[in-house]
Amino acid sequence: MERSTSRRDFLHATGLGGLAAGLGVASAVHVRPAHATPAAMHDAVRQVVGTARVTPGRVKLDLPPLSENGNTVPLTVTVESPMTEADHVRVIHVFTEKNPRPDVVAFHIGPRAGRANISTRIRLADTQTVTAIAQLSDGSFWSGSANVVVTLAACLEDAP
Repeated sequence: MERSTSRRDFLHATGLGGLAAGLGVASAVHVRPAHATPAAMHDAVRQVVGTARVTPGRVKLDLPPLSENGNTVPLTVTVESPMTEADHVRVIHVFTEKNPRPDVVAFHIGPRAGRANISTRIRLADTQTVTAIAQLSDGSFWSGSANVVVTLAACLEDAP
C-alpha cells in the first residue's frame, strides 16, 4: 500500500535537507584567527586616555611570568592611592597586545572601595605584555606592565 506524502512530511523533509546543506556550507568556511598587534593596543589606550600623558609607576600587576594555559590567567592590579574623596582611583583599565580585543576590562572604583586593588582571571592569546592604566581623580593616568609567557594559547577563533 502506497502512502501519500502529506504537506507536513514534505516540509519536514525539505527543511532538514536544507539545514544539512547549510551546515555543510558553513563547515566549509575557514575562520581565520584574529591577529592583534601592539599597535592595536596603542590605539585602544589612546581611545581611553586621549592626548593625556601616561606616567609609568603607581600601578603594579601581579600575574605569573609563565602560564601553562592562556584560558585562565590570574591577574591582580594594585594602584598606590590613599583612596580618599580628594585623591582616589576612578578606573583601572587592562590592555593586552596580542589578544583579539586589546581592551580587556575596565574596573570603575571610587573612594568607598578603600583600596585600589582588583583581582580577576583573563584569557591570553599568546605570550605578550599586559598593561594596566589607572585614571586618578585628578585626571592623571598611571601605568604598569608585565610580560607573560603562555605555553597553551587561548582566544583562538580557528579551533576545529
